[in-house]
Amino acid sequence: MNQVIYGDNLRALGELPSGSVNLIYIDPPFNTGKTQRRAAIKTVRDEEAGDRQGFGGHRYRTEQSGSMAYLDVHDDYLAFLQPRLVEAHRVLAPNGSLYFHIDYREVHYCKLLLDSIFGRENFLNEIIWAYDYGGRTKRKWPPKHDNILLYAKDADNYVFNTDDIDRIPYMAPGLAGPEKARLGKRPTDVWWLTIVSPTGKEKTGYPTQKPLRLLERIIRASSNPGDTVLDFFAGSGTTGVAAHEAGRNFILVDDNPEALVVMARRLAAIPADWSGFDPAPYQHA
Repeated sequence: MNQVIYGDNLRALGELPSGSVNLIYIDPPFNTGKTQRRAAIKTVRDEEAGDRQGFGGHRYRTEQSGSMAYLDVHDDYLAFLQPRLVEAHRVLAPNGSLYFHIDYREVHYCKLLLDSIFGRENFLNEIIWAYDYGGRTKRKWPPKHDNILLYAKDADNYVFNTDDIDRIPYMAPGLAGPEKARLGKRPTDVWWLTIVSPTGKEKTGYPTQKPLRLLERIIRASSNPGDTVLDFFAGSGTTGVAAHEAGRNFILVDDNPEALVVMARRLAAIPADWSGFDPAPYQHA
């Protein structure tokens, strides 16, 4: 059964049965020390006061219609993560996997923490999600990637559906031959995927929304139809959307009311137990 739980994720994890979920993907706060915020804007046709020119030569003005935010700072980041990751290990099925999404500032410390909980022998991959968008600092190499650490609960027994993974084009299709070029090749541990376009249909306005294609690749590779996928830092609910489209069940947990409003909108057509959350009071967000 699909569930969207509004509340503290440590408490929610404690109420899940051991071995009850097949795949966990989490994208916890990156501990940047900043308030992450994304403004929602709209353009209104205004021939007199418009600040930009648009289609047909008409003038438009830009208006901010709201913003979403969360505080990305924890005094002791690893102490915050540790009990949640211990619970994540407990609720994983014997052949389950964890994808832990983090950035370059914290990945080294988190790797050591995960090694201590899952066992270094159960570490499978560090996936580099590379993208090419946004500004570029001139003071150092511009950071344009996130890190995703993949652990199995048991490195001798885990789901990996290599034939279900989406294919990518060959860089030199002429050298691969026509049949291979037609099929494409399997991705490696470096994934070149664009971020969610600020002007695209997929955009929800949530500050840390991840692209649907990223979650689709993870879910199809590391779970089977009918399995349960858990995301206890659910944010905009992309994990739930991707799980449903792939024929999996989902459990999403978040304690940010703005996140739950976004999820309510995205998952409105999907049967779910909303676990006591009423989005109506927060619809202005």
